[in-house]
Amino acid sequence: MNRSLFTAGLMGLTAVAAGAFGAHALQASVPPERIQVWETAAQYHLIHSVVILLLALQSSDGAPRWRLPVMGFTVGVLLFSFSLYALVLTDITTLAKVTPLGGLVLMASWCALAVIALKSVPGK
Repeated sequence: MNRSLFTAGLMGLTAVAAGAFGAHALQASVPPERIQVWETAAQYHLIHSVVILLLALQSSDGAPRWRLPVMGFTVGVLLFSFSLYALVLTDITTLAKVTPLGGLVLMASWCALAVIALKSVPGK
């Protein structure tokens, strides 16, 4: 089983579900500024799901070089997006303290991706 591809599928599924939930179920019960927070979380969630998918497809040869960025993007989304989802649903503002950590993990994952790309040999 390609775990990265499975992760991409699960992340994509939950991103679309979160976006739909925010667009349809939250409108009547959440103020517009909180809807914007939800939309930001869903956007980052979906974008990074696609990134994980692309990396999973790149690693179909079994090469583990993309494992660290995939794990980083996954953890980053869980910390960033899911802390924002929880903030919107619960209004517990201390949850927002986790969000910057998720953002840092996402940035570190992009950095790891760039470093791996720099070190890779063309044609291999």
